[in-house]
Amino acid sequence: MPGKNTKFYSLILIIIDTFVLIGAFTIAYIARVQYDPRPLLTNVHAYDYLRAFIFIIPFWILVFAMLGLYQSGTYNRRLVEWAKIALGTFIGILLVIGWQYASGDDILPARLVAVYGMLAAFGLIVFEREVMRLSRSMMFRYGRGVNRVLLIGTTDATSDIARNLANTVKSGYEIIAIAGPKKIVPPELNVRHYSLVESALLDIKLNKITAIIQTDLYNSTERNQKILGAAQSHHIGYSFIPGEAEFYSGKNTVDVFLGYPIITVHQTPLVGWGAIIKRIFDFVVSLILLVILSPVLLVIYIIKKNADPGPAFYISKRLSRFSEPIDLIKFRSMDAKYGSRDAADEFHQMGRDDLAREYEKNRKVENDPRITRIGKFLRDTSLDELPQILNVIKGDLSLVGPRPILPQETKLAHGRTALLHSVKSGVTGMWQVSGRSELTFDERIELELFYAQNWTFWLDIKILFKTVGVVLRKRGAK
Repeated sequence: MPGKNTKFYSLILIIIDTFVLIGAFTIAYIARVQYDPRPLLTNVHAYDYLRAFIFIIPFWILVFAMLGLYQSGTYNRRLVEWAKIALGTFIGILLVIGWQYASGDDILPARLVAVYGMLAAFGLIVFEREVMRLSRSMMFRYGRGVNRVLLIGTTDATSDIARNLANTVKSGYEIIAIAGPKKIVPPELNVRHYSLVESALLDIKLNKITAIIQTDLYNSTERNQKILGAAQSHHIGYSFIPGEAEFYSGKNTVDVFLGYPIITVHQTPLVGWGAIIKRIFDFVVSLILLVILSPVLLVIYIIKKNADPGPAFYISKRLSRFSEPIDLIKFRSMDAKYGSRDAADEFHQMGRDDLAREYEKNRKVENDPRITRIGKFLRDTSLDELPQILNVIKGDLSLVGPRPILPQETKLAHGRTALLHSVKSGVTGMWQVSGRSELTFDERIELELFYAQNWTFWLDIKILFKTVGVVLRKRGAK
């Protein structure tokens, strides 16, 4: 919901980033030329040096803009912002080196100036962004630049949005009033409630509303027009957020069709070049991992063959992208006589109806008696999943994606399997780094739907790093 305050904040960031970059390369020049006694490659006058950088910096700022560093979706998320700053400063240095090569002019008096400049630029911009984030929060705390919101809706999405915007210091929004059924008003929020939208619209001036957010369209066109008209007549912001989760896809396009605006909703943003880059990344990283981990795989294989009678590997039929069946490869962690049928059936056969009920409810059990001693160690350390690297190389799986579900679990997804399988399943995913086995099946599905609809390359990298931490702490592995 970019408003005037958001655009103004982005403009301030552009201006400050410009001066910070000039400052960073001034520091780099002084550090190398004035305080380093070693000889320079070439004598570059400070005036010529700064003039060249002032010419290049607009292109550097353009790189930052293309990376999304001036969008609220980036500067409201610290780790994402830092990662993009790092990439932006690296690309910026390449611009400087490329310009020196293409123009034939000497810009850098020494190679270390580029290194110093890159480090100074990254450090100073991160520091600047943290100061700006703190200043912004302080302004929000004292009511400066805060959007006073009238929230209109009738579904659970309305309540969820209200709760998420309730922390004004972080969001920059203050929910003043909610129009809709009483049940959607979160009890913990001290807001005005209007049963009728018309009453809420009459009090826009009284409540000093600066933005209207609507989550549902009413059956009456006249009523919807009245809401939009009220925003226009009072010259305040208006945003429509579809209450249905299917409309939250990160790959929507807006165009004109037969004279009407048309919104095309893709199931996932993981299309086109994004899918190609993800596949290349998966293949290259998996090959590297296979080479590095091959001694570990060999040792586990030998131990399994000697200490645990039966096949070393367990092949399980799972569903991946477009619900196509794949053969998922894992080190066998259960006794060889188990795993060929649904777990609930095997528990019934064992006389453990209690475990069957637990599995049917949660799709997992706390203490599975089918697991061997070696198998428990493999599961606790997640070593049983290492052979899935072969699935990734083959193209059945991705390194990151939704959990590959069993065919019989499709009915438990409540009709959301198609959306869930709009992307390849993964070795790891949001459910592994967000609680793993402590999550219910429905909670896992919700997380994986979010991933499918909001994929970015940065999200994959973040999940991979978090997975390493989860595995090392053995948190939630069952």
